[in-house]
Amino acid sequence: MKKRIGIIGSGSWATALAKIILNREKHINWYFRKSENIELFKHYKHNPNYLRVVKFDTDKINFYTDVNEVVKRSDIILLAIPSAFIHQSLSGLKEDISKKIVVSAVKGVIPETNQVPGQYLHKNFNVPYNRFCAIVGPCHAEEVAMERLSFLTIACKNLTTANDFASVLKCDYIKVKVSDDITGMEYSSVLKNIVAIA
Repeated sequence: MKKRIGIIGSGSWATALAKIILNREKHINWYFRKSENIELFKHYKHNPNYLRVVKFDTDKINFYTDVNEVVKRSDIILLAIPSAFIHQSLSGLKEDISKKIVVSAVKGVIPETNQVPGQYLHKNFNVPYNRFCAIVGPCHAEEVAMERLSFLTIACKNLTTANDFASVLKCDYIKVKVSDDITGMEYSSVLKNIVAIA
């Protein structure tokens, strides 16, 4: 997949995904909200707030504090933000993402609209379902950092797109499957914790 990947989010899951992606990709674009965290990242070669054990070659990362710059310079937009902050984080987005491939690593419901990410992005940003992917599965950021065997599913109406993005994530410790059931996958991610508690 020879496309530029931009990550929006700087938490533990975003950091774990960046680690996986940089196994295969030469560069990524990465959005951080605070410029001081970028400076610390560049100095220490790791995310200053999350998964500090994961070292990065920062020459492979183009850092930005403007979400619009990341979108403008990327073909694939990977959202790795807690669902509670999606609405706020994208409120300043002026760039059109409807022609991009948008990948959601968000688990949960957007509180302001009670929608899962696919529905929210489709309604509010006109992202078509055949250009939207959802990353789901029993995978934890800390386990990825330790390179423990983990499993993911990429859901997209367009299975070619799903397989293309799956190829970016596959490695010795990440096994990836694909599905065309976006709705089922996203709701399953929401319901699994409720079922587990019950």
